[in-house]
Amino acid sequence: MAIAEQRIQVGNVDWFYRAVEPLSDREPRPPVVLLHGLVSQSYSWRNVMPALAEQGFRAIAPDWIGHGFSARPEPRDFPYTPAAFVTALGEFLDALELPKIHLVVQGFLGVYGLLYALENPDRIDRLVILNTPLGPEAKVPWKIQQMTLPLAGEMMTQDPLLVDRTLEGGGPYRVDDADLDVYRKPFLTTSAAGRALLATLRKLKLSEVAAQVQTGLTTWTAPTLVLWGAADRWLSPELAKTWADGLENGEFTSLDEVGHYAQEDWAEKVRDAIALFLRRTYPVK
Repeated sequence: MAIAEQRIQVGNVDWFYRAVEPLSDREPRPPVVLLHGLVSQSYSWRNVMPALAEQGFRAIAPDWIGHGFSARPEPRDFPYTPAAFVTALGEFLDALELPKIHLVVQGFLGVYGLLYALENPDRIDRLVILNTPLGPEAKVPWKIQQMTLPLAGEMMTQDPLLVDRTLEGGGPYRVDDADLDVYRKPFLTTSAAGRALLATLRKLKLSEVAAQVQTGLTTWTAPTLVLWGAADRWLSPELAKTWADGLENGEFTSLDEVGHYAQEDWAEKVRDAIALFLRRTYPVK
């Protein structure tokens, strides 16, 4: 099934996103919006999106601003703060005229998707949390922290091999060279990709944002699947299960032999779990 590559201008920034339309003319369902993590792209969802379309869902995966093939504005034009990312995401969804969605978030940038959901619960039908920090106990791994160091950070974020080290550092698998070429391309094309990543990392404020997520989830009521690559070297599955058990309508699914970038490591397991979760809401006829 073909995945369309599209762009949309939202305010002063250009969003790149991938989309797959559902195969059938069933009753319209809220689309599934899939958000990627650090040093990743919407490309990471390429093997998940077609399966969702087969179930009757429109699947949309944007590249975050400053990442992948979306705009990479200079920090003076886009502050790369948590609030800026949350606002930008809302404007992107508005531009696509998506008043109600199923939201899937992954990785350290996934906390921005969670903040958006917590601030806009009326727009989220179902939520899937995939290897995303859920409390202030979560720490940015040293492999990524190094990229924020003075002077060293400026050099490290201009090295395309940071993609290999990061995507393969969070789990047990190697990424195919052809796929790494896609992930590396922005860093090989323009130095703005590295500057945007550096700004994102230096403004991440993970402890503060994760604390906000922790507080917000205590009153979260929408059906939520906490889906976890159990071989994640950076985030604890035990803590994730504790959070899932504490949600009013939460459930936990562990994915054995799958790492931090679960949809890249073992897309079949990820897509089957998400599709099953959504099928229980909208049975296939």
